[in-house]
Amino acid sequence: MIDGQNLPLDFAMPWALLLLPLAALPLLRRRREELAFPSLAWLPTDRLGIWVERLGRAAAVIAILATVLALARPGRPEWEVERIGRGAEIVVLFDSSLSMDDEMLARGAHPKRRRDSPLRKRNIARQALSAFVERRPADRFSLLMFGAAPFRVTPFSQSPEVIQAGITAAGISNGLPGTDLGRGLMAAIEQFQGRAYTGSRVILLVSDGAAEIDEITRQNIRNGMRQNRIALNWIYLRSVNWPRLDSEKEPEAVGLITDVAMHRFFKTLPTTYKVYEAESPDAVAKAVADIERAQNLPLEYKERIPRRDFTPYFYLTAILACLALLAHRATTVRSFSR
Repeated sequence: MIDGQNLPLDFAMPWALLLLPLAALPLLRRRREELAFPSLAWLPTDRLGIWVERLGRAAAVIAILATVLALARPGRPEWEVERIGRGAEIVVLFDSSLSMDDEMLARGAHPKRRRDSPLRKRNIARQALSAFVERRPADRFSLLMFGAAPFRVTPFSQSPEVIQAGITAAGISNGLPGTDLGRGLMAAIEQFQGRAYTGSRVILLVSDGAAEIDEITRQNIRNGMRQNRIALNWIYLRSVNWPRLDSEKEPEAVGLITDVAMHRFFKTLPTTYKVYEAESPDAVAKAVADIERAQNLPLEYKERIPRRDFTPYFYLTAILACLALLAHRATTVRSFSR
């Protein structure tokens, strides 16, 4: 672990340091600073005057030094701190297909796609995820969305502001055509590749289903989940009164057949899998709360501390030195009146 307190200063504009020799100019005596007087031998030594003069020159040197260093923009470079908390590394895989714009309604009811509807699947999921992220400050989140193709909204981050902004962005536009869950899961698995294993890893799938995965992609998903030791939690946003995925009755609707097939595939994964079937905002909130309780294991992670800029402190030093120079000038005799 790197101790940030012991890191040397760095300079964002190091070329400005070439001006440092200018700080020696106040130490040079100029003839016009001397007052012509026949003889001072009979006068006692002016110790106060000597120190006032020295302090004036020192203030001038400090003013120039501080200004030059401020122009060089000094600071402490960014560093990483190893921390141990309780939580998980979570990739939120958010379904952004057109069906997520529908409302959670009873089977047979006509779905509406009003963006501000409180029953809109997308809005329900976003509200629950936002509260989930707010309560999990030790977790590291990555947010992916998928329709016909996946795209990453935010990389792994522990900044709540970054993740909340990504979740907000998930509700700005309308849904995308297509639902390629296989590519979405592979993109989520890739987020963990090359990362040191530090604790619990989870893919949190938020989707209303209606997706098919071919056999080759299924095998790739199995291998990726096993190699990276990733658990899968699926918040299944289903319509009210829609049969459950583990129902003993054979599914009749085309959409439900697809969802059941996907659920049965997830049960064959070599890592932990759990599904949360939610048909109301309260059910989604309860599912998220259950995931929150389950994913609370010790987690080692590295927190990146951003670069700290010391430029304002040097400018403040230069200003104070200039004020001292003004005070020095006010107490210095420039000429004798005749």
